[in-house]
Amino acid sequence: MSNLLKAAELTRYFDIGRNQRVHAVEKVTLEVAEKEIVGLVGESGSGKSTFGKTVVGLHAKTSGTVKFRGETLPQKYRPADFQRLATKMQMIFQDPYSSLNPRMTVGEIIAEGIRLHPELSAADIRQLVAEWLERVGLQADHMSRYPHEFSGGQRQRIGIARALILEPEFVVCDEPISALDVSVQAQVINLLDELKDKMGLTLLFIAHDLSMVRYVSDRMAVMYLGSLVEVGKADEVYFDPKHPYTEVLIGSNPEPNPQLERNRPSTTIQGEIPSPVNVPAGCRFANRCPKVLDQCRTVTPELIPLKDINRQVACHLYN
Repeated sequence: MSNLLKAAELTRYFDIGRNQRVHAVEKVTLEVAEKEIVGLVGESGSGKSTFGKTVVGLHAKTSGTVKFRGETLPQKYRPADFQRLATKMQMIFQDPYSSLNPRMTVGEIIAEGIRLHPELSAADIRQLVAEWLERVGLQADHMSRYPHEFSGGQRQRIGIARALILEPEFVVCDEPISALDVSVQAQVINLLDELKDKMGLTLLFIAHDLSMVRYVSDRMAVMYLGSLVEVGKADEVYFDPKHPYTEVLIGSNPEPNPQLERNRPSTTIQGEIPSPVNVPAGCRFANRCPKVLDQCRTVTPELIPLKDINRQVACHLYN
């Protein structure tokens, strides 16, 4: 399976004045193969959403590169870059309430991207919007309504239709279910899974719910304070974590299946995540790690492949 997208040493800082900057994403290298779903997990503030937005060009890159089908994408997108890449990469946002323009009808919102295609007539666009509303489980006559007339789950379906109507190859799903009721989350996940199979999509799925990420993903990447600490097959990472952070993160995540719950240890994460403005030396997880070594506090571990298993881990325990 060939790589569709590769981020190499991708870094994104935010300057906040007085010579201070937020180290949101720090030298992250991650490859995503064609038609693969990679789940990106970590606590709030770990840099997951910033990474996703930087990959698709919504944030400029401080350093590093993103390649799509071998093409190195611009460090900072111009309007022409967004138009050219709109049919290749899209993003489904976390909050269905704030990501839709309240002054636009649903039809106008979904059709916004395809209006870039001058060969489509107004009738063609209307027909395509109607088809996509039905594909995501809504009705064609909903296109004349406004976002406030819909529930959260319905708004997220509108956001999905807006992103996928351009038939992109790669989609970043930025916590698309976190703002929804539990009863609606499974519906949205099943919809994405169905559309992925029909369209051959490649997804970067960002989420807090590790059991959900394990369910939908082929591989799982674990991020902590802007850096990757573990990457591997989703089931293997979930049931046999190697990095101490992955262990406590998974152990503190409730498992809906009681049988699976009995097969893994239950843990809680101690302490607070350090400030991304004052990133500590050495391993970023050292101040919270139950297995910390002396060198962890001074030497930053690299993400390296482990012998005999298909896993990458950034931890001095495996050096």
